[in-house]
Amino acid sequence: MIKKRYLDRLILLGWSCACYSFAFGQDKVLSPSDSLKLQIGTSKLDSVFQIKTSQVNPIEIKKQALLPYSSLAQYLKGNNTGLYVTEPSGESGTKQPMYFRGISRPLFSDIDVFQNQPLVVVDGVPLVGEHPFAYAVQTYNLERIGPATNLLANINIDMVKSIEVLKDVAAIAMYGPNAANGAIVVRTKEYKADKSNRIAVNMYTGLAERPHVTTINGEYENKFRKQFYDLYTSNGKYNDGDSYPVYLSDSLNMNYFGKSDWTDSYYNSGLVYNLNANLSGGGPRANFQFAAGSTQDKGVADQVKLNKYYALFGLNMRPMTWLTFSMQANIARLDRNRNLNLRDRFAQLAYFPDLSAPLSPNKEVYNEYLSYYKKGFDNNKTNVVQGYGKLQFDFGNFHFLSTGMLDYNEGYRDQFYHSKLMESNNFASNYYGYNQRAVFDNKAFYDWNINEKNKINLLVGNSLQWDTYRYNYAYAYKGVNDFIKVNLLEDDALKSNYLEATAYPKALIFKFLDRIRHNLVSFYGKATYNYGDKVETSLLLRSDGSSNAQPDARWIFTPSLSINWNIKNSYFNTNTSLKDLTARFSVGRIGLNNVFDDFAQGPNYVAQMGFTGNQLIAGYNAIAGLVRPYESGWVGYNIPWAYIDQGNLGLDYAIQKKNFHVSLDVYVKQTKNQLINVPSYSEYGYKSSYAAGMNVQNLGAELTVGLDPVQSDNFKWSTALNVSHNQNKLKALPNGLDRLVIGNNLLEVGKPLDQYWLLANEGIYRTDADVPQGMTYNAIQLRAGDPIWKDRNGDNTINDEDRKLQGHRLPAVFGNWYNNFVFGKWDLGINMYYNIGRQLINQEMANRFDFINNEGAKNLDAIKEITYWEKRGDYSKYPLYNPWSTVIAYQADQDLFLENASFVKIRAVTLGYNLTSLVAGRTQAIKNAYAYVSANNVATITSYSGVDPEIVDYTGYDIGSKMRIPRIYTLGIKVDF
Repeated sequence: MIKKRYLDRLILLGWSCACYSFAFGQDKVLSPSDSLKLQIGTSKLDSVFQIKTSQVNPIEIKKQALLPYSSLAQYLKGNNTGLYVTEPSGESGTKQPMYFRGISRPLFSDIDVFQNQPLVVVDGVPLVGEHPFAYAVQTYNLERIGPATNLLANINIDMVKSIEVLKDVAAIAMYGPNAANGAIVVRTKEYKADKSNRIAVNMYTGLAERPHVTTINGEYENKFRKQFYDLYTSNGKYNDGDSYPVYLSDSLNMNYFGKSDWTDSYYNSGLVYNLNANLSGGGPRANFQFAAGSTQDKGVADQVKLNKYYALFGLNMRPMTWLTFSMQANIARLDRNRNLNLRDRFAQLAYFPDLSAPLSPNKEVYNEYLSYYKKGFDNNKTNVVQGYGKLQFDFGNFHFLSTGMLDYNEGYRDQFYHSKLMESNNFASNYYGYNQRAVFDNKAFYDWNINEKNKINLLVGNSLQWDTYRYNYAYAYKGVNDFIKVNLLEDDALKSNYLEATAYPKALIFKFLDRIRHNLVSFYGKATYNYGDKVETSLLLRSDGSSNAQPDARWIFTPSLSINWNIKNSYFNTNTSLKDLTARFSVGRIGLNNVFDDFAQGPNYVAQMGFTGNQLIAGYNAIAGLVRPYESGWVGYNIPWAYIDQGNLGLDYAIQKKNFHVSLDVYVKQTKNQLINVPSYSEYGYKSSYAAGMNVQNLGAELTVGLDPVQSDNFKWSTALNVSHNQNKLKALPNGLDRLVIGNNLLEVGKPLDQYWLLANEGIYRTDADVPQGMTYNAIQLRAGDPIWKDRNGDNTINDEDRKLQGHRLPAVFGNWYNNFVFGKWDLGINMYYNIGRQLINQEMANRFDFINNEGAKNLDAIKEITYWEKRGDYSKYPLYNPWSTVIAYQADQDLFLENASFVKIRAVTLGYNLTSLVAGRTQAIKNAYAYVSANNVATITSYSGVDPEIVDYTGYDIGSKMRIPRIYTLGIKVDF
């Protein structure tokens, strides 16, 4: 609650200012004659940025604010054509990558995912994001070191006025290379001068429902394995050349063969809530806005949770008719309780303990294991600050705007694991890192009205951008006891009690620090010609210089052109039934920044002496060392700017009858000159070298159709459907290559980027006589019980030449269908989201059947989470191969485990009631009141046999350890005073 004396001071501050216009990110232009009306409207400087594109969004922001989503990506999912949002985990606060109009490069790592992400702009501030360079010190890329919290969770949707999704090059060109993969422009609400002081409150509380699952125990697992022993061992015995796991060999062991009630401790119903309030006040000469709130998003498993605290303050003043000052600050704190998955923990520790005995499905034993987590800690905190200050000068038709912007976020993660969790070796780690972007932008605008029909707008500008990414990270094993839990980052080696000599063995302390900087200088000019509101043509010319580009290719010149033809105003101006008929065309180029600064330096040295088992190590026993990048690849010269060429053709049509509207866009996008690591220079000790020349093409179409079928006094029904389709294709590889193998992936010119490289499974060899004579797999003789893999080239040998590109990691078609019904004071909204034409590899089933190779092995596939004791999948789909065969019959890279992952989800249902008329007679203070209930993630319709076809990451391999997306029920109320 805001105390009255502070409230009075805020109001006094706003009224004491000579003049104020609360911009919240919009560039305000007010003519001298409008000096007494300082309110938000469409500014002239803003208008030069806007390109008419298909931005139909059937779901209103005020409706979205009712839903218990934790990040901007969740609000956008399915609501805009061309924007594909993934949700690879239901864990609160985790990353949710987004892709605009396909992918510009193959997704083989989290670094590739980062390079495909769009720019998010909040109130004019281009957000910096979190750089992936820390993956260089990680053995496994499951989670980035540090908090790994979704930075877009800091956006308070209740304070958002509008969200624009910019996709074609003419729309994103003003944001430069930062927006090469599209842009999401968020504008927050503002004070209007015709309103008095205003207070608004939005709050909800709800429950994330605990899922209902079927548990199993050792008896079930024994029965599953017995069928293999009956087939492939003499007399079905476990001791014929096989070491049967101890935890399954004793049926009297109640830890594994007793009650399987672990779900009582793992799954839970979680509380979610939100309380947000904002205060705005002032008048036509000065006003302000202040907002604050708190949100808790609690998951349904493993005690995960995200707590958000945020505040926003904005101020506009206009001391003179020709001078406007605006400022805003947005502050957020994100605290996240992370999961206790073994997979994530071992990847973080870079250490695999004995995996021969999995966690027990018995609740008492499992609770004892969990108790050791309580003797340690895993604290994750992220602080976010965004803000700007603007000075605008208006002299008739000439305007000048100078803006300083800052986006800063910092993350902390402190961990300590008790020795009982890791073979008597305790573990401590500390992380501190930050990402910072500072921008200084100046632009001048002249509005030239030649005559009533001919108008020209001219804009010139310059932008300076400084990006800095940094982290300090340290971890250590085997402390002297479990009571010393230290901060390794703050140790002072000059002190006598230096921790390396006391708490942890010196050889088991590892420290890393790194920093990347990127500076971007941009000059741009734009001319827009409008003829009688019939035809509008814009030409943008810009030049960008990047510190991450090589000296002989520091700058890139990129033009873009857009033409909008209002056919209605040209030929059907008197037709009152026609609301809109517009054709749009745009074409242009935009530069693509290098993510890493080492490409700017040519040949270089790295800290890559991985003799300790770490990916990178800078030295040994305090002796620093550098080597050539033999492992990561040679960096040479002649690296040009990568860039995107894109063309877009669109048509918008709308009529008055039943408010029917349709918008269609078709596009082609070519991403050229991209870097990729190719095998080379092996005679010099290198495994590969970075070479430019990878070209990727995306073709697609986007359709939005809306209609109000019923609009009577008593009942109204509005519906809207959006459909997006994209096809990607690799057009070229460096050095004229046609094919390139990277890990278990194949890139082939002329083929899509997102396909799997798999063997074709055609059954099982029942007897040795069924095996064609001499048929081998990688020189291993195939026998009875082995898979029948298709010999595509007929050479009687199954190898990589017989693998085929098939399936797609990304959907061919995706979108959303929204319906809103209004009956009296009641309204009902139903949101359905769908993916079609996407396939997944069910690796969880592959690991389950490949138990012989995974039992006790020290790798990620061998890890058995507590969810191992959960019945999942359809076992009847898979043949009973010989699991002892050296051909690895149940390897995941075969179409046996490739499944159709298309789905339709009832994503949200909201029922609301307008209380305004009920409370109006009781009090004059309340202007609007609205109560509502909602259900989220209601149901999924799919043929996929896994847990959920959504919760799979960019690889397309479903490992089964990701947390479920919870079903959440909420009850809330919104009140305006």
